[in-house]
Amino acid sequence: MQKRFLILFFGILSGFTTFAQQTTVTGSVKQPISLEPISDVTVTIEGTNITALTNALGVFTFSSDLPLGEQVLRLTKEAFVPQRYPIVVNEGKTLTINDMVMERDLAGNDLFTITLSDDELNDDTTGADNISGLLSSSQDIFQRTAAFEFSSSFFKVRGLDSDNGSVLINGIEMNKLYNGRPQWSNWGGLNDVMRNQELTSGLTPSAYNFGGILGTTNMNVRASSYREGGRVTYSSSNRSYTNRLMASYASGALEGGWAYTIMAGRRWGQEGYQDASLYDSNSFFASVEKKFGDKHSLNFTSIYAPNRRGKSSPNTQEVYDLKGIKYNEYWGYLDGDKRNSRIKEVEEPIIMLNHYWDISSKTTLNTNVGYQFGKLGNSRLDYSGGTNPSPTYYQDLPSYPLSDPDGPDTATAYELEQEFLNDGQIDWEYILTANLNNNTAENGTSPAAYVLYEDRADDKQLTLNSILSSEINENILINASLNYKKLKSENFGEIIDLLGSTVGALNVDSFDNFQYDNQNKDRLVGVGDKYRYNYNLFADVLSGYAQAQFKYNKIDFFVSGSLSSTTYQREGLWQHSNFEDNSYGKGEELTFNGLGAKAGFTYKITGKHLFDANAGYIERAPSLRNTFSNSRENHNVVRGIEEEKVTSFDASYIFRSPIIKARLTGFYSTVKDANEVGFYYADGLSGDAIAENETSAFVQEVLTGINKKNIGVEFGIEAQVTPTIKLKAAGSIGEYTYDNNPDLYLTSAGFDSEDGSISYGQANLKDYKVAGGPQRAGSIGFEYRDPKYWWFGATANFFSNAYTDVNALTRTENFYLDVDGLPFNDYDPEIATELLKQEEFDNYMVVNLVGGKSWKIDQYYIGFFASVGNVLDKEYKTGGFEQGRNANYRELRDDNANPSRVFGAKYWYGRGANYFVNVYFRF
Repeated sequence: MQKRFLILFFGILSGFTTFAQQTTVTGSVKQPISLEPISDVTVTIEGTNITALTNALGVFTFSSDLPLGEQVLRLTKEAFVPQRYPIVVNEGKTLTINDMVMERDLAGNDLFTITLSDDELNDDTTGADNISGLLSSSQDIFQRTAAFEFSSSFFKVRGLDSDNGSVLINGIEMNKLYNGRPQWSNWGGLNDVMRNQELTSGLTPSAYNFGGILGTTNMNVRASSYREGGRVTYSSSNRSYTNRLMASYASGALEGGWAYTIMAGRRWGQEGYQDASLYDSNSFFASVEKKFGDKHSLNFTSIYAPNRRGKSSPNTQEVYDLKGIKYNEYWGYLDGDKRNSRIKEVEEPIIMLNHYWDISSKTTLNTNVGYQFGKLGNSRLDYSGGTNPSPTYYQDLPSYPLSDPDGPDTATAYELEQEFLNDGQIDWEYILTANLNNNTAENGTSPAAYVLYEDRADDKQLTLNSILSSEINENILINASLNYKKLKSENFGEIIDLLGSTVGALNVDSFDNFQYDNQNKDRLVGVGDKYRYNYNLFADVLSGYAQAQFKYNKIDFFVSGSLSSTTYQREGLWQHSNFEDNSYGKGEELTFNGLGAKAGFTYKITGKHLFDANAGYIERAPSLRNTFSNSRENHNVVRGIEEEKVTSFDASYIFRSPIIKARLTGFYSTVKDANEVGFYYADGLSGDAIAENETSAFVQEVLTGINKKNIGVEFGIEAQVTPTIKLKAAGSIGEYTYDNNPDLYLTSAGFDSEDGSISYGQANLKDYKVAGGPQRAGSIGFEYRDPKYWWFGATANFFSNAYTDVNALTRTENFYLDVDGLPFNDYDPEIATELLKQEEFDNYMVVNLVGGKSWKIDQYYIGFFASVGNVLDKEYKTGGFEQGRNANYRELRDDNANPSRVFGAKYWYGRGANYFVNVYFRF
């Protein structure tokens, strides 16, 4: 009776509102199966600051200062899937939208955020970074599938790297100037406070920045944006870490306009799925906000997430056949414990101050200051006075004696095979003994034969920006921002362990006798001292953008433009003996100018059928990484370097109904005038500029003027076939290729040319596939959600057209030239064509299961969910690269003729069957 009275009351109230000729929007929100009302749902008119909460009956009402015309209602509540409902507001009329539904999000998207941010997105060992984090907050079925199902295969949406998308926290961009990519581990383990995400995909407009062609994700960490309450979570997994514990609490609105949110977390484990891949991470977060009246608010945020993790190695087919999928060459036993020689350590705190000014009900100005500092280190063994300590060093594997030019040495091959099978790890005891012997050498003590050192980048970056949003009228919304970044990056090697030596390490390249610090020759260095290189990089970036969005009954469209100016400079703190006039002090100041323009429209054919198209052109500065040919040794800038040019176009057909949601998109993008710098040891080099007429050197490979082309289609469809069962499918078919033959040259301290380089002309890369995950992927699955709050889902995922990363040097004239610069007299074009054919990986299928349940006990919530990845335990390659050790026809031909290749391609592998379990308590 009481319920009917309240419904009648709201009906009468609606009638009075209509009679008074007020413009009113009212409605109700319910659960889809039980039709029970949902209270405390935040209902927002998108693009405005107008919000309302549903009451105990699930009812809300807006009745003043409403924008007219076509609008979108956004419904959000923790533990529910957000929803968007298009509406049309007419002046003096009442719009009633009853029985809008919201599904409980029993997975909470927590599972997927965890596995992404703690796993693929935090792993740079493959060189194939993943953009799935940009998609985890999306409600688009294809993007969710790409983030949740395809990420373990390092699938790249539209074949693009993550530097083509922007990641922001409170409007401050987090992409690194060094490589353009976000460093996800800077906020890893803080999942509960990173949930409030706003995503724009592709070229669609963002309220915060111009963005790239993969879109923008802004994580809102304002203290007042969190619902009052706390959460404690425990997780267990065999993927990256063994255990995770998190706790968070948000105060909600307090007296005096204050609010705060805090969180702490820890993730740890001796090893994940790969051998000796240790994980040790702590995470801390605090956000405090103070509101000053109705128009001003000030928010302070601090994030500190130090983490250490053991890296895992790519392996050749020979090593995989002997040791299996979990093998990792980087570790060995020391005093009974596994010690990994390659540890990645990140400790880069973030602090930011954000000012929010509601100038009027339709205009806001957000001004931000952010500062990030700290260190990023990657450790490795240096063996300047000893033999290569790698257990997979080519001379210690069976393939080496089997490739003996005088005939296979099967006896030695068998001995090496047995040694590798029985151990096959770093011999730390041997390393310590070698250094101890040097301490007591007969002719006086000698420097350490082995040391453990760390490649360090200690960055200090200041970011300032202001973001304006203004609703001109009910049809036009204006966005604009002005941004400034200033970076000082200190780069150096640092000794972290002398491994038993009491003498120290000699700061000299013992192989070629180069002085790293020519002003302090033959210097002995100890723990904590700088080693091998020491220089600074500086960057200043000034940018701005403006954007106008137009919304009408049948069509929405936008236009956006951006300008930027980027300045780079290198400062050498040491003088390299091979580049005495070009390594010490400050080098030339480089300036790059960028511009961007994009536009798009959505045509609403009917309420269910839409057509959307977007196009964009961006000129941008190259990353710091690809600007200098070898910044560790000298000031040399990549030849002919200029701004990269990116173009992109996409068109979509979208269908939306209460039962079916679907999207089909065609896309096309190009990147022109790009540069890439790689480092490796090359054999079989031609040219007379190599010191002592050798044919081998440690080189920096510089590719300039690279053009790439990406074209394809992607689709997603989901159907709510019953109130409890949802079917879903998604897929992408792409072709991502090199679109020209870029120029290639090598640099090395071992070259005798004036600038330390040798040019090899064009690299014949046109139409080779760009490596980086499968270019075709598909997924089909279902979800079952029971009214009693348990759920289960399964997907089968299919992958194909994945390729190794080809070595560009072997596609140059160096491949067919002998040491004297003349073509090989035994060169066979047919054999050469086969040798240079790009390797394509086998197709594979991965089946994933996920499920969970939640309970409400009084005002508390308890939840459990688990996932099993790769249930069928399929072993598959996720990526790989050709080695550069066989750079010419003869060496590559002879190596391929061996029973097992000595310098075969190296591969990364996906995990076999794996699990993740999560339990949480919310209060």
